[in-house]
Order: sequence, then structure tokens, then C-alpha cells
Amino acid sequence: MDLSTIENFILNPAFHDYLAILKGARNGFVYGVKVRFPHALVMSILFGRGDVTSRLKIIYRATKQHAFNLAKFVSLYKALLLLQKKVNGGKERSADTFIAGLVGGFLVFGERTAVNEQIVLYVIARVVASFIPRAGSPYSASPQSPRATSAVKPIPPNAQYFSVLAAISWGAVMWLFKERGETIQPGMFNSMTYLYRDSEVWRNLKTLIWHNT
Repeated sequence: MDLSTIENFILNPAFHDYLAILKGARNGFVYGVKVRFPHALVMSILFGRGDVTSRLKIIYRATKQHAFNLAKFVSLYKALLLLQKKVNGGKERSADTFIAGLVGGFLVFGERTAVNEQIVLYVIARVVASFIPRAGSPYSASPQSPRATSAVKPIPPNAQYFSVLAAISWGAVMWLFKERGETIQPGMFNSMTYLYRDSEVWRNLKTLIWHNT
């Protein structure tokens, strides 16, 4: 099979929806690596315990899980959308995205792991924030941004409502940290401990300025 045959195949509209599933898996994997690796690396440096080898294993496992889960979710989501479209005679319904996301989220992210918990909490935060009343104009975007050519222009939250949400969120999380710390996600708990508890303790100038006791 020569190159022109392969290109004709991948550019054939009849195969587009199927190849989009493969491309979705690829993009999900790459994005997962880009997001998780630097995060896991920084968290390991700041809060990790053990020798270098054990820390590298933790970074690898977290990055692998994030990347593969996103790859599985994107490909499954696209496959379920395509299946529903086929079942409904080639027509797309508004509920199709919800159903595909529901099933994909349960199958891929339903297992409670530290990585899955972080991802789900991130998604929850975005869903809740989407209900804040919107401002009058869209976010500014550079010509290179995907938003610049998109038909849908994301609009930022109304500034006053956002201020209220920020105040409530920070008040709630600080109260939880003090009174119900066991309910906070471990990554955030470690960060808050470093910021608010470790900063209360030092023995000398070195442990005040340079590093914790």
C-alpha cells in the first residue's frame, strides 16, 4: 500500500467519523501527558517522600493513568456519539452528548483513584461555574486561539457574581480545612498544609526563609 492510497483512505469522508475516534484517542493521550507530567513533577518535588526512584515511579504512574484515561474517554465518547447517530438514522440529538459523557465518565473515571478524583473535581468546578450569570462580551482571544474562529464565543462570568462565588468558595474551603480536613482532596490538602500550617513553624533563620523544618 503506497502513500497516496493511505492518504486517499484517511481523506475519504466515508471514514471520517471512524478515524476521528482514533485521532481523539491520540489527542487525549498527548493532552493527558502534557497536563499531568509537570503537575506530578512539581508535586513530587514539593511534597514527595522517598528516594528519587520511588518519586519517578509515582510521576510515571500518575502520568500514565491520566493520559490513558483521557484517551479512553475521548475515543469512547466519540464512538458512543457515532453509535447513537447511526441508531437515530443519521440524526444528532441534543441528549446524545450527555448520554455519551455519562456512560464514558462512569466507565473511565468511575473508579476512585487520586488522579480520577482530581479530574472529576476539576470538571465539577467548571460545571458549577457555568451557571454563574455571564458578562456582556466574550473573552478576548488571539488570532491563533481556537476561540477566534469558533462560532461559539465563551463569555466570562459577571464580575459581581464571580466575586460572590470566589468569596463563598474560599470561605468554605478554609473552614473545611480547619474543621473537616479529612474531606478535602489529598493534593489540595497537601498544598494547604504547606501554605497555612507549615508557615507557622520555624526553628531559625534558615527554616524561616529557606525551607520548612
